[in-house]
Amino acid sequence: MADEDLLRSQAQELRRGTVVLACLMLLRQAQYGYALLETLNGAGIAVDGNTLYPLLRRLEKQGLLTSEWNTEESRPRKFYRVSAEGSRTGALLAREWEDLVTTVRRLIEENR
Repeated sequence: MADEDLLRSQAQELRRGTVVLACLMLLRQAQYGYALLETLNGAGIAVDGNTLYPLLRRLEKQGLLTSEWNTEESRPRKFYRVSAEGSRTGALLAREWEDLVTTVRRLIEENR
């Protein structure tokens, strides 16, 4: 595997878990899937539809998201919003994330 491919693969692994946390934070306001995809990509969290849509369905099945269809426009869209349980879980994951970032930052600084 070329160095560039290896780096890309490892970076993808680093980002994988962040998508869940980002979704739980962003979906405090209802969004439909494509808008969420655009928001994530615009924020620098590279994710594609083949990853995001199954993730949204999984989070909904776990009770962390709710959804409803908006059929008022010409094209029906499914809107997702974080549930009360999802909000609690998101807050706990955000704390975990902050602790992890602090720890990794310290390890990086100590081992430069």
